[in-house]
Amino acid sequence: MPFLDHLEELRWRIVWSLGALLIGFAIGFTLVVKFQLIRVLQEPITPYLPGKLIYTSPGDPFSITVSVALIAGIIFASPVIIYHVWAFLSPALHRHEKRVVIPVIAGAVLLFVAGVAMAWFWVLPMLLGFLMTFQVDSLDAMISAPGYFGFVIGLALTFGAAFELPVLILALAALGLVTPRFLSRFRPYALVLAFALSAFVTPGDVLLASVALTAPLYLLYELSILLTLLVFRKRYANSIAGDRAPAGEAA
Repeated sequence: MPFLDHLEELRWRIVWSLGALLIGFAIGFTLVVKFQLIRVLQEPITPYLPGKLIYTSPGDPFSITVSVALIAGIIFASPVIIYHVWAFLSPALHRHEKRVVIPVIAGAVLLFVAGVAMAWFWVLPMLLGFLMTFQVDSLDAMISAPGYFGFVIGLALTFGAAFELPVLILALAALGLVTPRFLSRFRPYALVLAFALSAFVTPGDVLLASVALTAPLYLLYELSILLTLLVFRKRYANSIAGDRAPAGEAA
């Protein structure tokens, strides 16, 4: 296909993806308003407050609703977006590469969902249980809605993105930039870097959140070593089979 035709195809796939995102946002906005998801999302902090969350700007309720609806829209539109990315890239891939891409995409989605679930069901309650009971005799809590939802959304997205570490390392291994031996030798530094990265990406100055993210990050690093080892073993086996094939054919 000529280069301009590639650009034309890319343009239409971007248009379809944006259209799916717009429809997903509309569905998400409707669900947020109809089912009062804002109230559901503030339930973790409700036991620590005398009343509801407060807001200081007239536009805060609408902007919060839009932010939550946009995240829901991305989730709803992700199958369409992933399909168009796949449809655009698949003609350039070999058959064995196509077999690998789909499991990798599915794994990336599952890892992201696992990270968000961990942040919501475990890390957030733990953080609120500590932070909202610290210095309560000296200070009164007046939590604003933008501050709370910004913290929750940032925490969930951070954990979801951090859980993509195995996919990133597998991509580096596929490009030949890292090897299982290198990753194994890097173990002593991996824990320190996991904590440093956790401290950098977690929202706010909460040491507890950094510690909570460090443990799964290091475990995912160990999982990445195992997956990379399996990939290299399979590649080596395929290489041996390819070297033996001509001799067999000649015989």
